[in-house]
Amino acid sequence: MTGTPCAIVGIGETEVARRSDLTSVELGLKAAIAAIRDAGLRNSDIDGVITQQTRANPQANASPLLSQRLGIQPAYVNDISLSGGAPSAMVANAVAAISAGLCSVVLCASGGGDQPLSREGRGRGRLSTGWEDFMNPFGAAAAPVSYALGARRHMHAYGTTSEQFGAVAVACRKHAQLNANAVMRKPMTLEDHQSSRLLADPYRLLDCCVPATGAGAVIVTTAERARDLKQRSVEVAGIGQSSIFATLEHAQALETSAARGAAERAFAMAGLTPAEIDMAQLYDPFTSVVLVTLEDYGFCAKGEGGAFVEGGRIELGGQLPVNTHGGLLSQGHLGGIAHVTEAVRQLRHQADERQVAKARTAVVSSQCAQLGMHVSLILTNERVH
Repeated sequence: MTGTPCAIVGIGETEVARRSDLTSVELGLKAAIAAIRDAGLRNSDIDGVITQQTRANPQANASPLLSQRLGIQPAYVNDISLSGGAPSAMVANAVAAISAGLCSVVLCASGGGDQPLSREGRGRGRLSTGWEDFMNPFGAAAAPVSYALGARRHMHAYGTTSEQFGAVAVACRKHAQLNANAVMRKPMTLEDHQSSRLLADPYRLLDCCVPATGAGAVIVTTAERARDLKQRSVEVAGIGQSSIFATLEHAQALETSAARGAAERAFAMAGLTPAEIDMAQLYDPFTSVVLVTLEDYGFCAKGEGGAFVEGGRIELGGQLPVNTHGGLLSQGHLGGIAHVTEAVRQLRHQADERQVAKARTAVVSSQCAQLGMHVSLILTNERVH
């Protein structure tokens, strides 16, 4: 990896629930304190703070406000407003800031999740982006509708089936059943998926993520300092980003995504290949997104994602366990930060019943803009440089 080798040394999560009486700032603060304690650090050790803006409950100047609540005056602050792309982007930004010498110990925190909180109102809506002219009049502003266009295109181009989408949902639910901090833990079969109501063709209800409240946080510092801290460090071996469009009407193709370019950069930086990855924590607002991401990351050829997820291949004990915490589909939509904390937990070998045996490497994805913007992280518990 170019620049200063960095590692994640602390993680924190709040309770994940359908609703919360806490504000996004309060949730973020709880997760931040948990991550600092997990790392064996003091609040005063933090000299960089990066926060993820939530769409449902945005907070102006979130990183300075969180710093104030922690009683610190960091040398570097930043707010990231890339919605689902923000969790991995926060880590990438932390590594860049440390490499530039702007700070040395960075708290990355996300609070609020995707569900409006009881003490906060919804945001005021989008600024003009083209949605008003090209999406809203056709009912396509809702996420299930806009993402469904890509899902249907994948089915048309490659023969992907609804049952294959269902295999993703079933895998995530099996993993969530082993996660006490998941919203959806009721067993689910492929038959349950197929009998759930049609929401936005081809998506059924169980193809869609679960809105939830909660927060997560991670601490990033230099790999050198990480060796002296409390937890087994997890190195950030590779980072990749790609942005190919911001709004769906400008997409040149719907069966692929920005994941391809982001993953190529991350794997090149890490000096690893998809065959060397032990697990994948993939942003999963809808089941089809997981199939497309697996293809674009190179775990299978384009068009083979449907077959790849069948037969338990992405379940614990399979070839490539995916979203071992339940993902957005079953743990709950926290904006994607739990994909990062879960990868770290797995690489520390602290995941209890859902532990991936001998886990050494993980890939984490964050994405937004209906597949148009993507951030990839490759994490490892072994030095690869």
